Amino acid sequence: MIDTFTNTVLFVMLVLTALAIVRMERLFAVVMLSSVFSLLSALLFVTLDAVDVAFTEAAVGAGISTVLMLGTIALTKPEAKRDKLGMSILEVVLSTPKNCSHCKSPYWDRPRKE
Repeated sequence: MIDTFTNTVLFVMLVLTALAIVRMERLFAVVMLSSVFSLLSALLFVTLDAVDVAFTEAAVGAGISTVLMLGTIALTKPEAKRDKLGMSILEVVLSTPKNCSHCKSPYWDRPRKE
């Protein structure tokens, strides 16, 4: 009973943190909230008896990723303009048909050996 309650509370906190990350506009706050999200995920993995996964999540998600993102924010100029390049690349990738003639390889349509 207590495990179910703990898991439910952690899930609700994860969802609230994710919503706060999506709504946040300041990059520093987003980085800190993503670190909190990783730590909450690690706690959830511990309650689910996946201690190895929790340790990896805490080390990579809350540790290394946070340091790298904070370093990126520190190296970025505050007056840097937002461009639409990232979104346009995503739109091109998502709109490319899967059977386009210029991206076919000779191994694309071969049946798999079983």
